[in-house]
Amino acid sequence: MAAAVIPAAVTPAAAHTGGTTTSARTLHPRDPRDPVVVVDCFSQAQMRPQEYLLACGDGNNRLVELRWNSWGSRTATATGTDMVNDCRPYCAAGRFRAYPVTVTLSDPQAWPQHPDVRRFTMIRLVYTDTVPGPHPTKDVTYKLVY
Repeated sequence: MAAAVIPAAVTPAAAHTGGTTTSARTLHPRDPRDPVVVVDCFSQAQMRPQEYLLACGDGNNRLVELRWNSWGSRTATATGTDMVNDCRPYCAAGRFRAYPVTVTLSDPQAWPQHPDVRRFTMIRLVYTDTVPGPHPTKDVTYKLVY
């Protein structure tokens, strides 16, 4: 899982939005109009990213083709594809397999070093078809730790 840092004195234009930027406006602490971001493996704040790397260490799990249905102050939801390396017979020789998924970001919290910026801290993946092994369930939730 991944999440990242943005400076305390940022504008929404500094938040990545999958190739576009939002209009510039100073962020204010706990203002419900302020955007909540998701932070990636590279310490970049993003809003509505088209792709999101889940496996920061080895790149073997990535959300792609994300289409955001909502992006609010408490949750964000999208549909997309979870590309997971099957690592057979080992990861370098493995094949990436596609799994349709619904993504929900939640639990916005102040970034400890930058309390004026809120970022989502939980990600829920609901697989709408087959499930990548070794997940025993179609519904998994992870804490975003960066």
